[in-house]
Amino acid sequence: MDVDGFWELVERSAEETRDKGERVEWLKEYLSGLSAEEIVDYDTWFTIHQNRACTWDMYAVCYYVAGFGSSDGFEYFVDWLISLGREAFEKVVDCPDRIVELPEVQRLIELARAFVHRRISTSGDIWLGRFTQTRLHTLLEEEYPQYELFAYVTFDPYQQVTGEDTEHLGDAVRARGVDSKFPFVTYYVECDGEPWDWSDREEFARRLPRLASHYEFIEDLDERSRRYATWWPERTFWRERIRAWVFHREGTTITWRDISRLR
Repeated sequence: MDVDGFWELVERSAEETRDKGERVEWLKEYLSGLSAEEIVDYDTWFTIHQNRACTWDMYAVCYYVAGFGSSDGFEYFVDWLISLGREAFEKVVDCPDRIVELPEVQRLIELARAFVHRRISTSGDIWLGRFTQTRLHTLLEEEYPQYELFAYVTFDPYQQVTGEDTEHLGDAVRARGVDSKFPFVTYYVECDGEPWDWSDREEFARRLPRLASHYEFIEDLDERSRRYATWWPERTFWRERIRAWVFHREGTTITWRDISRLR
């Protein structure tokens, strides 16, 4: 199986099925009809493409788009990115900032938008601001940007065809000179590129300007307003409301917030 055959199978699995679970089962059944060599081919190409996406910039994209920063979460995000198909993957793998062009990510951004209500009271040099954000939409599992099981579709077919444990599948891939970068938090493996501070506003805007325009930081409090282009709370299937209170006097600012979850 060459790289074209790999992507053809990835994309066909999406066309033939309706959801993530069905897609995994379809791939397992299809791969079970191939030879051991072809199963290793598929797993090798999958690993190669995982490695291509294992960069610090892509990790930052995962953190803001998916809302988590664990190494496992990043791996599952890359698996999801591969599942979107060749055109989508190639569009973002060398330029992660283009992630905002993908319809799937545009949908995520839309779902994450929050209704924001501002209320500001002033008295001389003192002002009190109340900002309430409510996430109005729930996120379905099918829309969530991770796909862990998509990376495991070769395991059962390999065991079925060869009678060997899946560890031998990993050995067969490494024998071809391909070693996975995941999990990358080890003494021997890390992401490609230069590590950087994702909370650094200027660096974030420099490296990922288009993404930054969707995930904007807090405006200066001196302007007496706050604006969140997008709000992404921790993963939940509940409606959420965040209320932030800001007390400001002569350059001193105190902020506290209350988080409530509503059905």
